[in-house]
Amino acid sequence: MSDQAVLNVLTALTKAWNAGDATAFAANFTEDADYITFFGLNTPGRTAIEEGHRALFAGPLKGSKLTGTGEPPKIRFPLPDVAVAVVGGNSTVEGHEPDPARDSTITYVLVREHGSWLITSFQNTRRTPIPGRPS
Repeated sequence: MSDQAVLNVLTALTKAWNAGDATAFAANFTEDADYITFFGLNTPGRTAIEEGHRALFAGPLKGSKLTGTGEPPKIRFPLPDVAVAVVGGNSTVEGHEPDPARDSTITYVLVREHGSWLITSFQNTRRTPIPGRPS
């Protein structure tokens, strides 16, 4: 169990996104992974994740980059071959600066299969202010 092994997967995921490489992006997921977007859409399975991101990288998210929010990731291992990572995230659209309104909290569940860590569940939750509570 190693935080670094999990961070390596998240780094590979970010590099693939930033390169607009849907195949490399999807390679970080299990065959039966669930990918849940910030608006609640579930894209099930590595093949669908790849196809969906290929369209996004060629269209509305072309040139976009993943960025962090500056918070360190929280990683824990509830079982030896299961990791949960909670990470702050953001993305920028080509030609724009990071927008705090795009900040998200992302939860990854990773499993170790045949010695490699892969993401089996991804949940992106957009951060929104709580009414009546200071930010």
